[in-house]
Amino acid sequence: QVQLVESGGGLVQAGGSLRLSCAAAGRIFNDAAMGWSRQGPGKPRQMVAHISSSDNTNYADSMKGRFTISRDNAKNMVYLQLNSLKPEDTAIYYCYCNYRGYYYWGQGTQVTVSS
Repeated sequence: QVQLVESGGGLVQAGGSLRLSCAAAGRIFNDAAMGWSRQGPGKPRQMVAHISSSDNTNYADSMKGRFTISRDNAKNMVYLQLNSLKPEDTAIYYCYCNYRGYYYWGQGTQVTVSS
């Protein structure tokens, strides 16, 4: 079992930055891929960023160059640095863990970007 707890969301003005954190409890962390997805109001959930167990990363096209995902295996933490935020980035951001094809999800953290 894996438990994920996100933090770091909040209200920020357009152009600002936030750093989201995801704390993972579970022994599989080092062997699991991790990532973030988001769901804005009235929108479907979309992938934001993904990082493999070997630190390979990929991003949704609209986030490339603005968002950065990273992980700290020693601390069982995953981070998402959000820069140059736009109002359309307003969403609940969810951390996930993908281990052997099974997904575990956190409860989400709200990011609100004001114009």
